[in-house]
Amino acid sequence: MSEAPILKDTARSSGREALQKNIQAAMALSEAIRSTLGPKGLDKLLIDDEGRTLVTNDGVTVLETAKVEHPVAKMMINASSTQDRIAKDGTTSTVILAGEMLQNAWQLVLQGIHPSTIARGYRNAEQYILNCIDEIKLDSDEEMRKTVVKTSLAGKGHASMQQKIADLSLDAVKMVADEDNSVDISKIKLISQTGGTVEDSKVFQGLMLPKKRISSDMAKEVSNGKIILIDGGLEKKNVSTDLKLNVTSIGVLESFRQEERHMLMVQVDRLVEYGVNVLACRESIDDDVKNYLVKHGIQAFRRVSRNDLNMLAKSCGARLVNSITASTPSDLGDFISSNNIAIDAKDFWVVEGEGKAATIIAKGSTVDIVGEVERCFDDSLGVSVQLIEDGAVVCGGGASYVALARRLRRFAETIPGREQLAVEAYADAIEVIVRVLAENAGIDPITTLLDVVAKQTNTDSDRFGVDLATGKPEDMFDTGVLEPLGIVKQALIGATEVAIAILRIDDVLWAKQDMEMPELPNDDM
Repeated sequence: MSEAPILKDTARSSGREALQKNIQAAMALSEAIRSTLGPKGLDKLLIDDEGRTLVTNDGVTVLETAKVEHPVAKMMINASSTQDRIAKDGTTSTVILAGEMLQNAWQLVLQGIHPSTIARGYRNAEQYILNCIDEIKLDSDEEMRKTVVKTSLAGKGHASMQQKIADLSLDAVKMVADEDNSVDISKIKLISQTGGTVEDSKVFQGLMLPKKRISSDMAKEVSNGKIILIDGGLEKKNVSTDLKLNVTSIGVLESFRQEERHMLMVQVDRLVEYGVNVLACRESIDDDVKNYLVKHGIQAFRRVSRNDLNMLAKSCGARLVNSITASTPSDLGDFISSNNIAIDAKDFWVVEGEGKAATIIAKGSTVDIVGEVERCFDDSLGVSVQLIEDGAVVCGGGASYVALARRLRRFAETIPGREQLAVEAYADAIEVIVRVLAENAGIDPITTLLDVVAKQTNTDSDRFGVDLATGKPEDMFDTGVLEPLGIVKQALIGATEVAIAILRIDDVLWAKQDMEMPELPNDDM
């Protein structure tokens, strides 16, 4: 039976042609961010439709900002985004690894090896290195953790900036860590400010919001009290329906207003009954009740964003409610202190609750620099969380990838059949990290890789990687170039998954889209 009627409006490529096009798309994406890897990586200048510019070498930012149409390229970007969400670093490595795996797979396809065989070999290689990756890990102490976080910022800003961001990130994560070392990163708030330098950035215990109390007559500081969070306001409500009031006497309108004020006072009385000390609303608080709140010693804040209210709820153990009338005593939260302070002539509200929270004020001299500092903090906080929850680290400079590749080649010798070639191709692929690091530093990549492999083999040590300052193999532990084990593991998992998924595609169907004429305006108008 002919397939023509079914696929009449569909463009199709299949077999080796489809695989070749898919690998070409993946390689094109990999090449686009290849030069950003490592401390010697270069930056990308991104320009959007409105002419706004962004300078960064953050791989996932480049990929997510670029307009990509090819579905395979989108699969690669999704793998990078997943790496960013889980590990917060290694996004560029994931894409480069996947691209190299696919390029090596294509060479095997040209030799007559079926993609399914290559996929099985890649899966065996992945499982093997995940089983033996613990052999190269190191347990970290406090100093090593600072080194690891600083390494994650390599190539982003100058050395003092990297050190400052690393120190603040680790301090913030330790502030919110529970007794079992679990960390909820959503309890860390980042406030960016233009002006000053990165070295002026600070971290504070507690949740800090750029707000001030609605009246200076309210207490500036309150300790050990109850807080209520309203996803609404404490104000007069506008009549929602078309309603006409027929005023027959002078006092009717005033009575109407008095009743509105009375209804607001009743809500405040409920807060007093609950023993509330602090009130935070997403919407406004009517001026008519301001003095009433002051009288009862209630500290009040209005127009607090919903995200901030949710953070307050986590920090203080409160529940967000729609209105005061719908609240119950169980919705209240407890706080240790609620304080109003001024930093650099800006007002802040600082809340310290039982649930722990931390705030980082990130500074930069220009808007562009502040944006890059924010991205640096995003990466360093994610790395810090991994180090607090799991202190395992590995040597950087490509040392861990070379060590795993050496083990894989020995493992490949035990596998019969053509899958052995796929395992060896996988080992070659993960060594690409050393080559790219060398390329971006202006060093010969092949010689560098051979030197690192020889050094690890001759010394029987997994710690040797490429020192980009000298171009020679060095002990990365002694050099202080370390990275979390979780980043390397997730990068390998993500790259393998997307490479295998692309190898298993043997048919690409493109639906043809006909040009559509715009609707003509109605002549009757």
